Amino acid sequence: MAEAPEEFDNLHHIAISVGESSIEEMVNWYREQFRCDVVYQDQTWAMLQFANVQLALVTPGQHPPHLGFETPRAEEFGELKTHRDGTRSIYVSDPAQNPVEMMEPIQTA
Repeated sequence: MAEAPEEFDNLHHIAISVGESSIEEMVNWYREQFRCDVVYQDQTWAMLQFANVQLALVTPGQHPPHLGFETPRAEEFGELKTHRDGTRSIYVSDPAQNPVEMMEPIQTA
């Protein structure tokens, strides 16, 4: 697969609702079915790392199911909130009212 040009933004993660299931149950299922690592996990959400994207598992009422994009333009969408994992972002809606998270680029060491 060709590397994306620098001018493209990055689809960082896709967040899906666990519904009535527990985060632990969902993490276990995904880890049994696929090769992935757990980046973060608590009682209300988890982040799984796959080769090409992260998958967030979220509980209803904590985070909406959404797409999370890293973009250097994130602050253009409004004031960014710092999250417990250290990322900074703002939630907006696309024209069809789908939740979209605009994240500032994550600094890597």
